[in-house]
Amino acid sequence: MSARVLVAGLGNVFFGDDGFGVEVARALSRAALPPGTVVREVGTRTLHLAYELADGWDRLIVVDALARGGPPGTLYVIEPTDGSCVLAHAPDAHGMSLAAILDTARGLGARLPEVFVVGCEVEDVSAGMGLTAAVEAAVEAAVAAVLPLAAPRNPLPSPVAAEEAGTGCVARQMRLENP
Repeated sequence: MSARVLVAGLGNVFFGDDGFGVEVARALSRAALPPGTVVREVGTRTLHLAYELADGWDRLIVVDALARGGPPGTLYVIEPTDGSCVLAHAPDAHGMSLAAILDTARGLGARLPEVFVVGCEVEDVSAGMGLTAAVEAAVEAAVAAVLPLAAPRNPLPSPVAAEEAGTGCVARQMRLENP
């Protein structure tokens, strides 16, 4: 039996690079996915994601825009080590942070899945549609980063421990420079 993997593309397409997760979800919908993998274009409907998690998933892969201080278009693969301490520096144009989504799902009685985040360093999240060139160029690389995470039997990359600056939060992360 294959694992149930949910890939959730978050973001607000009306705020430039914040629409990154939605664009990656669209690209993944055209890719050959491992058995048991479902892709959802969540966008700003983050409360719906919390309810979806109550259906029981083995792994959640969130794809989203991040602001971690790297060059625009830099990709990160992050495995939060503490479910209550997730992505303190993510721009939040979605209405709920990932930590709030997980807390809500937990409140609904969900058994939280293993969580990974594939994020892209933003350049511009001001009002307006469309990704900047650097972030647009990272979409296919993000698809390539998600696919091995969606196949739980495959060996995973070995992220390194990194503290989120000033938060006390620790996550295992791997930084992928955008080619």
